[in-house]
Formats: sequence, structure tokens, C-alpha cells
Amino acid sequence: MSTSTPEESRSSDDHCTPDALLHSAPRDLTPEDMVMATGRDVTPATLDWARRKMEAEGQAAIEKLLP
Repeated sequence: MSTSTPEESRSSDDHCTPDALLHSAPRDLTPEDMVMATGRDVTPATLDWARRKMEAEGQAAIEKLLP
């Protein structure tokens, strides 16, 4: 069993990925993106729901659905 820490076992050219690069959510979010992320059909009703959610929560709305 190894007693080295994760930092000690990394090679010198191994770097951590910044959090900003780990997110898969689009930066230019559209109501269609929101609807499709939930697995729903794109309809006038679901687009209206997505617009309201985006207005209330901004980018965080999609971040709650996508990592």
C-alpha cells in the first residue's frame, strides 16, 4: 500500500483543471437549451417555462441541470 499523498504522486507536468473549464453548460444559454437539458419536448409551454426560469436564476438555472 502506498503512503504518498495525491500531490506527491503527480508528475511535475500534471496540472489541475480550473473549475471554469470543468462545466459543460453553455455560456450563451437559450430557452431551447434549458428545455432539452430537462429531456422535455420543445413546445411553447416549455419554452415559456425555460424563459421564466432563466430570468429568475440566470446561468445557475442550467448549472443545476448540468454539471
